[in-house]
Amino acid sequence: MSRALDLVCIGRAAVDLYGEQIGATLQDVSSFARYLGGSPANTAVGCARLGLKPAMLTRVGDEQNGEFVRNELARAGVDVSHVIADPQHLTALVFLAIRDETSFPLLFYRDHCADMALTADDIDEALIASASAVLISGTHLSRASTRAACRKAIAVAAAAGTRVVLDIDFRPVLWGLRPLGDGATRYVESAAVTETLREILPLCDLVVGTEEEFAIAGGSAVAARAIDGVRRNSRAVLVVKRGAAGCTIHAPGAPEMEVGGFAIEVFNVLGAGDAFMAGFLSGWLRGRPLAECGTRANACGALVVSRHGCAPAMPTRAELDHFLAHGSPTPRLREDARLNHLHWVGTRDVVPARLAVLAFDHRVQFEALADEHRAPASRIVEFKRLIARGARRALERYPGHSAAGGVIVDDRYGESLLPQLDDRFWVARPVESPGARPLAFEGGENVHALLRRWPRQHVAKCLVAFDPDDAPPMRTAQIEAMTELAAACRATDRELLLEIVLPAEPADGEVDRRLCAALREIAAAGVLPDWWKLPAPADAAAWRTLAATVAELDPHCRGVLVLGQDAPLADLAPRVAEAARHSVCRGFAVGRTIFGDAARAWFAGRIDDVAVVEQIASRYGTLIELLFGSGDRAEAAAVVPAHVDSAQ
Repeated sequence: MSRALDLVCIGRAAVDLYGEQIGATLQDVSSFARYLGGSPANTAVGCARLGLKPAMLTRVGDEQNGEFVRNELARAGVDVSHVIADPQHLTALVFLAIRDETSFPLLFYRDHCADMALTADDIDEALIASASAVLISGTHLSRASTRAACRKAIAVAAAAGTRVVLDIDFRPVLWGLRPLGDGATRYVESAAVTETLREILPLCDLVVGTEEEFAIAGGSAVAARAIDGVRRNSRAVLVVKRGAAGCTIHAPGAPEMEVGGFAIEVFNVLGAGDAFMAGFLSGWLRGRPLAECGTRANACGALVVSRHGCAPAMPTRAELDHFLAHGSPTPRLREDARLNHLHWVGTRDVVPARLAVLAFDHRVQFEALADEHRAPASRIVEFKRLIARGARRALERYPGHSAAGGVIVDDRYGESLLPQLDDRFWVARPVESPGARPLAFEGGENVHALLRRWPRQHVAKCLVAFDPDDAPPMRTAQIEAMTELAAACRATDRELLLEIVLPAEPADGEVDRRLCAALREIAAAGVLPDWWKLPAPADAAAWRTLAATVAELDPHCRGVLVLGQDAPLADLAPRVAEAARHSVCRGFAVGRTIFGDAARAWFAGRIDDVAVVEQIASRYGTLIELLFGSGDRAEAAAVVPAHVDSAQ
């Protein structure tokens, strides 16, 4: 029966703080990466990435960590309408480290945490009935109040014909069986825990756990006896996770089924079980054969066990399909460029269908203008504030387009503007040292260190004067710098906007041919930016050639933003109008055409602030109208998927 949701996940939702120094103990870790965590929350993300429609039912703190958890779930495509903000409790935290291939220290900070404040009153009967299945986490059976909530969800599911999935999820420390500092221990014998699980097992349709978890559920440390103990108490499909060996499936009335694993290098086992669950459910909830479900589960576990983090490492459907069809040339899956690219493009944020970007990251041009008029650098900052005001004014006049507004702002003179802009605009920031050829980075800084200081949602923009007919040493140096930048962007989960211009007008006049050749050479080196920023092609035929080139190099590329190159508005306007006719064009990123005349007049003292803001708003607005047309303004606020998945 078709239902609105495939799955409702109930239970833990937390913030994972992952040590970034591999091989260190927790006490020696010096920096942490923040991720979404909690077994049911991880599984919800994994299911969403595999094309299912999951919802999360939990509590988080009514504070910024709680908002982070909610946002990360929603960003992955999870329904968060029943993620309750609890003003009386804080969001749970977990500290984790990767010591070696067998040691993964972790500390749970869950005393009186928000998700354990879940009550039976929080269980929405309509939500449970709208789903094909409900997932119960074993940790939420550890206390009377959360156990009551789970029991109510199971009762509602039974009445609605919703299947019940139990993730045994046994953490002895969370049952009070180990000292608070011992979060890593996976098994402690406990008759009380076994009895609690025995009350739930008869009510389940699918039970998933490790060998240690089935030992606690079945009341025996001997694997076969444990399975027999669970089977006597349940008619569910039982799935035993066995790590690198794969899994064993015990279906009622059927022989035991062994499903082999994948030969890959283990980097981090944390979160692999949640990925396994998501992979299994992606088949089971679609009625696939159990052997196929097991294979999908093993593959998802293999992909996550090879990466840093839990929720962020969950594979996408395209990534899983590619791995199942082609495997990998290396057992170190985190070094598989193809898989990594599929993972990246499948987990990016959604963005407006088209972007109207006002680029005012110019530095040397403003410095020259200020020098000409003997103005201090503070005047550059003042003028950039006026540009920002003009941008906001234009979008106020076109409210249907406001979601599609963007800016490119530099750190040197525009950094103070960023807190005022990034909650309303798509934001990119330049990394190149202006005029440097071969490419060098701003201030000569290590680009990875630079990007780590930025908010994750800020896009790295890089202008490169690249000519495919340059001498080999120049092209090599340029590509090496772009490769370094691309790696830094991936390491910091950041999109890359690569602006390519020719260093000089070619004598043969074949700008479009040269630019396509440049794109090919850059992509052949493994640099696949999320966006290209390019001069507008000469005509419709050149646009079609460019579109074919971009699609050939990377079908997951977001597309092209047209630049202005200080062209007069009257000359640029028809080019923007033509660009809007081609789907590969995702908008414009124009600067001096919009603010150049105003800047020259303002620095010379010929116009005041009010006139600057009005002129910028008018010119920016003109290009917005040309990009989106005067018809259906709702088009601007539409979003497109983070990637094009041919399997969907």
